[in-house]
Amino acid sequence: MQRVSAEMPIGIFDSGIGGLTVMKEITRLLPEEDIIYLGDTARVPYGIRSPETVRKYSLENAYFLMSRGIKILVIACNTSSSVSLDLLSEKLPVPVTGVVGPGARAAASATKLKRVAVIGTETTINSRAYERAIKEIDDSISVTGVACPLFVPLIEEGWTEGEVVRLTAEKYLSPVRYNGVDCLVLGCTHYPIIKDVIEDAVKIRLIDSAAETAKEVRRVLKDAGMLRRSRADVSREFFVTDSPGKFVSAGERFLGRKILNISRINPEKTLQVYSG
Repeated sequence: MQRVSAEMPIGIFDSGIGGLTVMKEITRLLPEEDIIYLGDTARVPYGIRSPETVRKYSLENAYFLMSRGIKILVIACNTSSSVSLDLLSEKLPVPVTGVVGPGARAAASATKLKRVAVIGTETTINSRAYERAIKEIDDSISVTGVACPLFVPLIEEGWTEGEVVRLTAEKYLSPVRYNGVDCLVLGCTHYPIIKDVIEDAVKIRLIDSAAETAKEVRRVLKDAGMLRRSRADVSREFFVTDSPGKFVSAGERFLGRKILNISRINPEKTLQVYSG
């Protein structure tokens, strides 16, 4: 087993482009770090899958990234974080960071009325992962979960503004706006891409789990003495499980930079060659 060192890259996976919100925040906080990103675009969305299926996909994604020699794994997917974090933490010899814990801590700190809402995929909301995480911090906080299953496919198709996404947001979020909550957690890493639309629909404070996760990654690496020193030759690698075309066009718009180093892979094959 190769020894983990500060010179190794950060590994990030998501079901599609949503995890780029996490990558964007990590590169902002840690611009000197190499990053490998895997978007499981052939099997998006994860939010409609069973927990067993999500765990299978997540393990395959994680093993692929481990085969590339990463020093930390970031599960940049709320659905996977909700049901797979414990499994991956047990299986992998590197630190594993999800998005639920950082978002929950930020929400518990931000709410003044002790009434928090969480929006996410059906699997994330049904798992009640955010509710448990928030109540572990403060049991007096009321947590309302709202599933928004159409947001991910709309975002993946590039529908990030206009009447369709606005009306969808208003339909999903009208109960949130009027039930007395003062804090809304974006419980899916796709959702910051339509942050302005969501904010217009609810008129309350939003917690961006992607930004909070980036802070957590920095803390974990710093505590472990694995932060990389400033340098010029930074590497950004991208992998997808379907045709790269749509991912590149959407990803470049969001990241504001060219995606040049991208390959298509089959993560299922990694299970056959990676021994952990």
